[in-house]
Amino acid sequence: RSRLAMQAVDERLVRRDAGLIQLFDPPFDKSPDNPGYIKGYIPGVRENGGQYTHGALWSVLAFAALGEGDKAAALFALLNPINHARTPSEIQRYRVEPFVVAADVYSAPGHVGRGGWTWYTGSAAWMQRAGVEGVLGITFEGETLRVDPCIPASWPGFEVTLRRGRSTWRVVVSNPAGIQRGVVVASLDGRVLPRGPVAITVADDGGAHNLELRLG
Repeated sequence: RSRLAMQAVDERLVRRDAGLIQLFDPPFDKSPDNPGYIKGYIPGVRENGGQYTHGALWSVLAFAALGEGDKAAALFALLNPINHARTPSEIQRYRVEPFVVAADVYSAPGHVGRGGWTWYTGSAAWMQRAGVEGVLGITFEGETLRVDPCIPASWPGFEVTLRRGRSTWRVVVSNPAGIQRGVVVASLDGRVLPRGPVAITVADDGGAHNLELRLG
């Protein structure tokens, strides 16, 4: 059911030509149904059938949870504000700052692709989580560091350095088989770890640690 639901999102709500992901479609307009305050917005603006960036970013997390790294990263790139302002025509369409996250992007005719309510910290926080936790697969649960990447098959790998107090943790992920998810070899400071997603304790011991993972 989850895959079918996300397939519907991909087919019916992701508008790659406009660079946005609608919250729903069609917007509420003159129907007798009353969904609440969102109907107060013009159809295709904000929550009324536009892109509500909070929800759009959850689609990145959902595809990552399903192991579909290609789609997760592609949607992250689509939502990345810098990709809305690469050319003069894109700048004229987007009309807001490309270096911060916008809470919404319009789908209303005549204003498709226009950003609104920028510097929105709630959406910015979810964008960071979608990228770091969803795609890179790096999460903290108390003193436990979990690493279970879900990346595009075309990525050769990536490297991240984490700091916890006085300690550093260098995470190096390689992807020689060109897959999207699946840790087959992992080691911490040269010590082999069990196969599969990594979960290690990251006590602040003041050391510099190396965590290496290979997907396959």
